[in-house]
Amino acid sequence: MNTENRTSPSAPHLYPLTFQPNLHPVVWGGHTLRPYKGLSPTDEPIGESWEVSALPTSVSIIQNGPLAGQDLNTVIRQYGADILGQTVFRQYGGELPLLVKFIDAADDLSIQVHPDDTLARRRHGKNGKSECWYIIDAQPGAYLYAGLKQHITPYEYRQRVADGSITQVLAKHAVKPGDVFYLPAGRIHAICGGILLAEVQQSSDITYRIYDYNRPGLDGKPRQLHTQQALDAIDFHVEDQYLTLYNETTNRANPCIHSPHFTVRIVNTTGPFHRNLIKYDSFIITMCIQGDCTIRIRPTGDQIRLRQGHTALIPASIADYDIIPADPTGETRLLDAYIDNKDRSLASRVTRLLHITKK
Repeated sequence: MNTENRTSPSAPHLYPLTFQPNLHPVVWGGHTLRPYKGLSPTDEPIGESWEVSALPTSVSIIQNGPLAGQDLNTVIRQYGADILGQTVFRQYGGELPLLVKFIDAADDLSIQVHPDDTLARRRHGKNGKSECWYIIDAQPGAYLYAGLKQHITPYEYRQRVADGSITQVLAKHAVKPGDVFYLPAGRIHAICGGILLAEVQQSSDITYRIYDYNRPGLDGKPRQLHTQQALDAIDFHVEDQYLTLYNETTNRANPCIHSPHFTVRIVNTTGPFHRNLIKYDSFIITMCIQGDCTIRIRPTGDQIRLRQGHTALIPASIADYDIIPADPTGETRLLDAYIDNKDRSLASRVTRLLHITKK
């Protein structure tokens, strides 16, 4: 992709972008996502809603404003760093580096792992895939797998996949709303039945299925496994703790995940809440987890209604906005994902301090 940042003088000014529904039926999917998003229910088992995607196989289509009907990649090519941020634009070659989804697991997903950037680029010519999960809802007794609970060798891995006992050596976690798990590339994992969650991941479609309970796909045929490919990707290190611990305070943007690939904050607010994120030099993806709200851009006055189960992409150049809950008696919860390029040098801190003092 051409990495020059060129915006046509006749192009409309930027505003928060929302997207058309992008729902994916899968064998393990359920019937929660449509009502969660305020859409009419159907009999089709929907497992994933790709909220903001730049992957060519399922790119997001803009739903609102003058850019409605255009695909996200076309608009990014037109506006460049005004959407992505100057640093993100240069670092990722003018491409959106994140993909975010809502996932409804009525049944267990396959046991799987993702390669890191080095392996994925060597083997597939693509980025690797680190991701994180925010649990929105969980049925009683719901659990997931994340990481190993004991050390195993590559030989034992092969044996346990062959005899179907691989889950016996995985760390099993009972989950509740608000739980967060970070899954760096190489960590074996699986979402299990009865869980609704939000997922933030690198923009990649590479998944190695290790074990899939010998079940067929929607076409009636066995789904492809990647047992040997996965072996090269697995991190066999055992961690003491896999659950991400964070403070979830009301009327605050709560730091949650700060990784080499993305930053995630959980915003809980009961009233108007100001977010000035221009300092991060990045687009902001904001997922509405609970409660409808209005997002009003301070530099332009543009505003959108963001409903529960929907997501907006706020361009980097206008990422100074207010969140206004629709219900002043309830709580609005948002998940923000972005690339943290904040200048933390001493000179930058002094400049910001002088700017605040002058105000």
